[in-house]
Amino acid sequence: MQNTLRITEVFYSLQGETRTSGLPTVFVRLTGCPLRCQYCDSAYAFSGGTQRTLDSLLEQVAGYRPRYVCVTGGEPLAQPNVIPLLERLCDSGYSVSLETSGALDISAVDTRVSRVVDLKTPGSNEAHRNRYENIALLTAHDQVKFVICSREDYDWAVSKLIEYRLEQRAGEVLFSPSHQDVSARDLADWVVADNLPVRMQLQLHKILWNDEPGR
Repeated sequence: MQNTLRITEVFYSLQGETRTSGLPTVFVRLTGCPLRCQYCDSAYAFSGGTQRTLDSLLEQVAGYRPRYVCVTGGEPLAQPNVIPLLERLCDSGYSVSLETSGALDISAVDTRVSRVVDLKTPGSNEAHRNRYENIALLTAHDQVKFVICSREDYDWAVSKLIEYRLEQRAGEVLFSPSHQDVSARDLADWVVADNLPVRMQLQLHKILWNDEPGR
């Protein structure tokens, strides 16, 4: 439908990760995703949802009077009308981020948006979906994330960090431990031992609310 998006939820909470971790943020979660990462924590957004107009979404977001808005999924870029939504959020004066798997083309995303591109590790079972052409499009306003499931994933992520000089292309390179697959302390020790130019992050929403939907 023209000027609509299928939406799973809109809610106000603390940002749990990325460079704005801990800041009050409105989340707009789109429905649907072409990937099936083994650690996915938002599988409830694969289907269902409600068809919403862009105007109704902008009105609901404005009701929270936020400074920060995060558009997430699912995979937001699977719905073409996310592009005008992002533009209108930026036009409204919000600091806007987009969480994307990195499997789809990010070139049409408004440059005012901080694109958080999740490069899928082998442990996700979806590494073959990575669209490496996106890396050349990154700017200092963007962020690259790796979810680490094992020491092998860590070594793979380090190899990509070096191969693509990611710390020079993006404003932040983020390493996250997969919540149930690798110890956060182990990942911290590896990052420190290798003196990596990355930010290790824990998912604040899991610590505070056990990753309850809408929190």
